[in-house]
Amino acid sequence: MRNNKIAITTGDPLGIGEEVTYKALNILKPDKKDIIIIGKDLNLGYETIEVDCDDIGKYCYDCLKIASNLALSKEIKGIVTAPVSKEALNKSGYHFSGQTEVLESLLSESEEEKAEMVFISNDLKVMLLTRHIPLNKICLSKEMIINKVSRLNKFLKEKCKIQYPKIALCALNPHAGEHGILGSEEIDIIIPAVKELNNEGIFTYGPYSADGLFAKVGKKYLNNEKQEFDAIVAMYHDQGLCPVKALCANEAVNTTIGLKVVRTSPPYGTAYDIRGKNIANPDGMVCAIKVLLKLI
Repeated sequence: MRNNKIAITTGDPLGIGEEVTYKALNILKPDKKDIIIIGKDLNLGYETIEVDCDDIGKYCYDCLKIASNLALSKEIKGIVTAPVSKEALNKSGYHFSGQTEVLESLLSESEEEKAEMVFISNDLKVMLLTRHIPLNKICLSKEMIINKVSRLNKFLKEKCKIQYPKIALCALNPHAGEHGILGSEEIDIIIPAVKELNNEGIFTYGPYSADGLFAKVGKKYLNNEKQEFDAIVAMYHDQGLCPVKALCANEAVNTTIGLKVVRTSPPYGTAYDIRGKNIANPDGMVCAIKVLLKLI
């Protein structure tokens, strides 16, 4: 019998994670045998591994560690994570910039296994080449682009069942550098990486000026038209996430690829200010569970 079991962590207990998880499961009503809840017992009849710890950061880390151990032992096929606080993790001594990096540390067993962050909404897929780092610390290399786009291509072929994925790269600089006038990264790094990727049989296009590329992407998304490319690669966090959140803030699923299992998460944070008010919108968690079940 095929194992379709996934783990869902309920996130920061001071945030909205438990509420949106409870609401999403009530909406979707997945088969009881396919779900393990890690964190708090939501009294919904699903198998639950409860975590008891007063230290919020440690609690959140322990939930991710339990989920990772289940993945490594092949007891689950994927992980959905409710939001946690990066500050809480760091205050407890877990110096990571997010759950993506925590999971990479727990699930990666070789240099080839690296986590990549992709946002998915319908057929729109945007990968961030660099994630939670300051803009003045961004340093691109041809090897970085080749490695990360190769992982994306593998994900598109194996999990999304796209036989010949088409991947578009954003430029780093305005107007794609204007032939070196506004920056040389396109000429020196991105174009050589694109050429090498195509020589390896990975259909890669660009670099395109990010504003023009996302204008076309946005028009197709809003008109429910098929995207020209199977995935877009943004060079840095806000270059990709500003258009994604403008187009589909509640539906864009944060998806971690490149590890033993796929992980998805809703696109919002802990929302401490509305915790306990029963007004949190579960749409993002619904989408995160639906996307993961489709990918496994």
